[in-house]
Amino acid sequence: MIAPARRPVNYPLPSEQRSELAKNGNALYNGAIHVSKGRQTMTILAVFSNKGGVGKTAAAVNLAYLAGQAGVRTLLCDLDSQCSATFYFNVPPELKGSARSFAKGGKAVLRSVQATAYDNLDILPADISHRNLALAFEDLKHSKRRLAEVLDPLQERYALLILDCPPTIGLLADNVLNAADRLLTPLVPTTLSFEAHRQLLAFAREEGHKERLILSFLSMVDRRKKLHRELASTATDHFSGMLAAAIPYNADVERMGVQREPVAVFAPRSEAAAAYRGLWAELAAQLWPITAG
Repeated sequence: MIAPARRPVNYPLPSEQRSELAKNGNALYNGAIHVSKGRQTMTILAVFSNKGGVGKTAAAVNLAYLAGQAGVRTLLCDLDSQCSATFYFNVPPELKGSARSFAKGGKAVLRSVQATAYDNLDILPADISHRNLALAFEDLKHSKRRLAEVLDPLQERYALLILDCPPTIGLLADNVLNAADRLLTPLVPTTLSFEAHRQLLAFAREEGHKERLILSFLSMVDRRKKLHRELASTATDHFSGMLAAAIPYNADVERMGVQREPVAVFAPRSEAAAAYRGLWAELAAQLWPITAG
């Protein structure tokens, strides 16, 4: 049986921040479990955008880390053939088998799970074969629901599964929408990013998915730019499901690739780390609303 990571965190969050995370994250999760009479159900959060370069993987990595620090047993599943989330956690980009083995599910997927250096956080890494994942799904029965079937055996092992998804729209997007309880989309305050999000919402409607399950937040916000300030101030007018959190365009986020760690690990008191903690707090209330309010 796969156990969560047990190795110590190299740079744990300051105690007051860990307490805040526990209050906003783990308390909500534990309350939801209590109300559901102790039955654990795994929540799936997909960090998804049909546009590249919007801060999607950085968000997935930092949210997965913060969830684990809040005491929520978490698995980050890297679905992107670029393997960036896998790289950030300093894990080899290797699957047992290939994308075709992944698409079929079963023991090969379970054996591919690896521990990270952080408590309550494991990773299911990607490798280059993931570039063919949509084709692998297409060749199998229930092609639009293959991902949900692949992930189902993980239900008893994790409370939260976070999908880091490649920028795409089509069969893989259908699989993600069918598998996820919530879709979280980073929006850079630019015209093209907003237009891409409108295309995603239109695709979801056309494919019969519930638009209300799609959440979004502002990402890579540079308030020195007039356009960023203008679009950020009107984002809620354009889209429902907008969260209040806004991740700044920040050098600390870019340094993740050098440090190979979440921002909250190597720069816990930075503006970016505070923004990700705020995003996690909002998400916890959305994912386990049964105790919110």
